[in-house]
Amino acid sequence: MANNTLLIKHTGTGKQVEYPLLKSTLGAETVEIRNLYKDLGCFTHDPGFVATASCTSKITYIDGDNGILLYRGYPIEQLAEHCEFTEVAYLLMHGELPNERELQDFNLEISDRAIIHESLRKFFDGFHYDAHPMAMLVGVVGSLSAFYHSEMNIKDPAQRLRAATRMIGKMPTIAAASYRHSVGRPFVYPRMDLSYCENFLNMMFSRSSQNYIDQDHYIDQDFVKALNLLFILHADHEQNASTSTVRLAASTGANPYACVAAGIAALWGPAHGGANEAVLNMLAEIGSVENVPKYIAKAKDHEDPFRLMGFGHRVYKNFDPRATIIRKTCHEVLSKTQTNDPLFELALAVEEHALKDEYFIEKKLYPNVDFYSGIIYKALGIPVDMFTVMFAIARTSGWVSHWLEMMDEPTTPISRPRQLYVGPTQRDLAIIKNL
Repeated sequence: MANNTLLIKHTGTGKQVEYPLLKSTLGAETVEIRNLYKDLGCFTHDPGFVATASCTSKITYIDGDNGILLYRGYPIEQLAEHCEFTEVAYLLMHGELPNERELQDFNLEISDRAIIHESLRKFFDGFHYDAHPMAMLVGVVGSLSAFYHSEMNIKDPAQRLRAATRMIGKMPTIAAASYRHSVGRPFVYPRMDLSYCENFLNMMFSRSSQNYIDQDHYIDQDFVKALNLLFILHADHEQNASTSTVRLAASTGANPYACVAAGIAALWGPAHGGANEAVLNMLAEIGSVENVPKYIAKAKDHEDPFRLMGFGHRVYKNFDPRATIIRKTCHEVLSKTQTNDPLFELALAVEEHALKDEYFIEKKLYPNVDFYSGIIYKALGIPVDMFTVMFAIARTSGWVSHWLEMMDEPTTPISRPRQLYVGPTQRDLAIIKNL
């Protein structure tokens, strides 16, 4: 794995050490520096871990310069066009796409595990009526460990796989229950006869007098297709903040439900899973199509605090490949809904202006997946405070895949980052005696 070396010299002491460069199948070489402190007496300083590989992985690869995203080697464009979300979830977990029988069994197991314990369902009664759905999701997912405590031997591969599949199956049920509690509607049980995305929509929007989906009344399949696409595009994204959080928690030996709950908490932030909600807040601030040129100018002004949300990406220095895929679907959904919501017209105007502006073209600030996903969710009737929950449903497949990969390694050292200490040096306590 190591072909070349990197020579590091400490100019203060004159000591120099060669460190192996580990070659990846794709992407940059990585220097192995775990012995740096022992050899040279210093640490590396990398805020945000932007140049640090914390693990080895075979799951997802991103080439940000060229706008490439691969799941287990397959381009995201091909998976989005030809696969169902559960096929992609199976791929992430097992490394290969399922054959027809494997997919059938996988779908059956997910459907079977979608139901939640009645005592767990009653947990929702303890939340205030206006509790944020993400708050409920964090709490209820973490509590799963109280219901499956006899099957949490993380050294048993069979138990690990059951736990991973269980979370993929239950996440839509818990998410839909969080929404229905927040709007005062009764819980809707999952159905074995519906696909993953259909089942979620049915649990979200069915009323007691009429199912959202049944043989005589069904949701437009273009909407199901759009949701399936969004779930695929959000399924995994390498070592992002929430996935790294899951791995960090897992390194302590914590149970998988606690690890995923930690990932959900990390996802909640507006800089991560809440970015698509921030896009709609930005559009609301702009207000009307007539204001777009003014706000485009504000976005280009470094002295102005206004930022054009949903444009550019920390990883992609080119067009976000997921945005390229989702853009067409976004326009199809908006056309299908024939909505008169002014936010949609405004979003299209912002997109048009930014894509023609030399400033954004030069800096490669193109719309990312968050710009379009929030618009699609709103068109499908998903409330804004559920956007990050939708992200969590999809990303669960990635989280559990990374957890399975990590648990399968021969050794899993506890994660323990170092720091650059800049506080006071040692000092003595001044003791004042009362006279």
